[in-house]
Amino acid sequence: MTAITERYTANRSRRKITICESSPRMHVPPDTIRSKFSDALSCMYKREVPLYAELLDIVRLTNERALAANPALWSKIARADGLADYNCEPHCAIRVGTPAELSWLRRVFAIMGMYPVGYYDLSVAGVPVHSCAFRPTDRTSLEVSPLRVFTSLLRLELIDDEELRLQAAEILATRRILSDRAIALVSLAEAEGGLSLDDAEEFVGQVLETFRWHDSARVTAETYERLNGVHRLVADVVSFKGPHINHLTPRTLDIDAAQAEMQLRGLKAKSVIEGPPRRDVDILLRQTSFQALSEAIKFLPDGEAEAIIGSHTARFGEIEQRGAALTRKGRALYDSLLASARGEAGAAGPGYVERLESAFAVFPDDADTLRKERLAYFYYEAVPGAEWPVEDNEGEIDIDRCVEAGQVSARPIIYEDFLPVSAAGIFQSNLGGKGRGAYEGNSSQYAFEMALGVPVLDPFDLYSRIEVASQEAALRLIARNAIRKA
Repeated sequence: MTAITERYTANRSRRKITICESSPRMHVPPDTIRSKFSDALSCMYKREVPLYAELLDIVRLTNERALAANPALWSKIARADGLADYNCEPHCAIRVGTPAELSWLRRVFAIMGMYPVGYYDLSVAGVPVHSCAFRPTDRTSLEVSPLRVFTSLLRLELIDDEELRLQAAEILATRRILSDRAIALVSLAEAEGGLSLDDAEEFVGQVLETFRWHDSARVTAETYERLNGVHRLVADVVSFKGPHINHLTPRTLDIDAAQAEMQLRGLKAKSVIEGPPRRDVDILLRQTSFQALSEAIKFLPDGEAEAIIGSHTARFGEIEQRGAALTRKGRALYDSLLASARGEAGAAGPGYVERLESAFAVFPDDADTLRKERLAYFYYEAVPGAEWPVEDNEGEIDIDRCVEAGQVSARPIIYEDFLPVSAAGIFQSNLGGKGRGAYEGNSSQYAFEMALGVPVLDPFDLYSRIEVASQEAALRLIARNAIRKA
């Protein structure tokens, strides 16, 4: 096997990409394809939603101000390319209508090195979908391109109106979200274990068309209104040619400042930031957005009548701030505190921000305590020059004592996934808040995985694997140093 190294500029960062030769064709690594696709998505969405360019400017300005005010923030940016990855779009969201569509997208994303992680049931919050995140799963791939696609599958069984449910199923059955050429390239990649450079470029272009916005609906205005009456998300999924991107999300260092800047510029931002309260040590995920845009669309003619021009509201701009990935123990504490703060009124109730801050006062807010109490996952590295391991009473090298002795450094592993309550809050705030309070039927991970064609990966296992691997690598290094000195 030979290798060729090329320089590739992705998300305004210079990255080293290796193209491997696997007989008889040279294959482009999935990470490279994902980087190209991420860039193409960003360019397309900025053209489709001009207001989104202003959101990117807000993030850039906020990040620059945050670093100027607190230079120590640089130490919290773990990515090798620093601020560049904060100014790019690390995640987007789409919605599909059928199990077949979900299965095809799983195959598409696998070619980009993205796999289904986590199961999210949003139906209990009044949004008739369940979801997963397609994303890279190892640390190296995440550093090349952290693109995540939050993908939701419509749950038609939650539509009470049987006639409308059957009509929606018939409409969805007649659409194909991938072009013939995209399907052919997916089959080629699966058969040959990858794509050549030319095929990869074509693959990105063909798949991009799946997520493009189309202003012509596939339904009449009457059908659209009936679907919309069930839930705006149902109308969004069923009425159009494909699963258009409904938002792209850049990452910020200070989401509170970004929220204030959005409001200052007159953008209709959410009144409450979803997720945990502001903290010294960020945890999990905080999100905000500006309200979805009302866009002109053309409905199908109804009988002899001409096509009707109407409007549709679905696409919006979102900002996120990511913190430490919590362990199962930490997540259980987070969920209980969040539930306590929300109460029956939820985030819309008066005094929510104050209740949230009060509830989370018991959640440790320093990295050392989070690590020692095993509330968050950490990445460990041997400190340059560290030589002698610190042993416990049985002669084993102890990672905690190595950290205390300054032989090993530890920093939080960044959370790469999503929060169902936050996702539902974002969805509802951008769909007019007219959804039901909750749907019966609730969680159905088995049905989702049957549609997907594979089980979803457990995010806790992924973080734990990264943490354990880093511990072992750090201890091996300082043990080798100790042997050399012996």
